Amino acid sequence: MTHNLTEDPNAQACTLVGLHLHPIKSCGSVLLNEAQLVETGLDLDRAWMVVDPAGQMLTQRVLPRMALVQPAFKGDELVLRAPGMLALHLRLDAVETHTRAQVWNDVVKAYDMGALAAQWFSDFLGQPVRLVRFDPEQQRLADMTWTGGVAAETAFADGFPLLVANAASLADFNARLAARGAGGSGETGAITMQRFRPNLVLSGLQSWDEDHVDEIVLGTDEGPVRLKLVKPCVRCSIPDVDPATAATAHDVGDLLRTFRADPRMKGGVTFGLNAIVLEGLGHTLRVGQQGTVRYRF
Repeated sequence: MTHNLTEDPNAQACTLVGLHLHPIKSCGSVLLNEAQLVETGLDLDRAWMVVDPAGQMLTQRVLPRMALVQPAFKGDELVLRAPGMLALHLRLDAVETHTRAQVWNDVVKAYDMGALAAQWFSDFLGQPVRLVRFDPEQQRLADMTWTGGVAAETAFADGFPLLVANAASLADFNARLAARGAGGSGETGAITMQRFRPNLVLSGLQSWDEDHVDEIVLGTDEGPVRLKLVKPCVRCSIPDVDPATAATAHDVGDLLRTFRADPRMKGGVTFGLNAIVLEGLGHTLRVGQQGTVRYRF
């Protein structure tokens, strides 16, 4: 491994090359040029969630068709589109009734988004569901056994404010996938980073170096942003869902299992690292910002 910053043998220059926002948990992503960093991660990331009539979260793990719900921001609205559906417009400043929702083992305060949103999602997914929005007065904390006691908040994300991925690792994965003669959609069979649903994508690291990163410092106009990578992200079946078609296969998961079993996660298959914010709340992250990563060794 070669590190460029000779003044610090544990540091490496990096560039922020991707910002991915997922407004609705387990639905499509929005690629941004800039995003504000707030207590729960990127502003409006996983702020909404589809739930069953009992308020239990629903994801692509059981409803891969959710991948086809494509969000976009237009003025003061979140606009949702899906095949065969008229667009659904949700005002960013409007909610309806108070409710509660369950995300994994956490039951949290939320707002129901009303009958129209519920009918839209029910029609598209083929079963009764509701759409809820995270209550900003609710404090849902990441597991402190991983954060080192830091009270890191998150909304409807699985467990942590941010997920960080390495562009070189995806390139290596796609090279391995091509060598196996398998792949996702497209002529080359290469898969996109959307399969892994990160928030931040970095370049400048060698493939899989993120496994050994302790902190990331990014320069912003308002000052430094410091992120700490705290937990490898164990992958479920969602990377096997093609985000363009919702078709499912086993190529991605099968390949990951051949070389990405992580002893820190009791052999769980990992891609990317969960992160918490140590410094820089309220700052604006932009694609192209330069920074450094510090390694644990």
